[in-house]
Amino acid sequence: MVEWARKGLFMATKPDTDKQQAHELIERLSPGQVKAVARLLEEMLDPVSHAIANAPLDDEPETEQERQAVAESKKWFEQHSGEGTSHGEAHR
Repeated sequence: MVEWARKGLFMATKPDTDKQQAHELIERLSPGQVKAVARLLEEMLDPVSHAIANAPLDDEPETEQERQAVAESKKWFEQHSGEGTSHGEAHR
């Protein structure tokens, strides 16, 4: 059994009592913990985050063309260490 359930911290079984229990638990949290829980809830309710979290794993094999492009990119960065395009330039 999960520790919080064994301690009787979350015993609700119906949706309305589940929400009430959640509210009561939130009231017992420190401000920092409330902030963390709020962020978690926002992530849970964000449809894009939900879609990404539930997206299937990309198991498609890498093509030779993709391997070559990555190798060329790595070679360029090795040759141009620290160089690049500034955010402002990219934005323009």
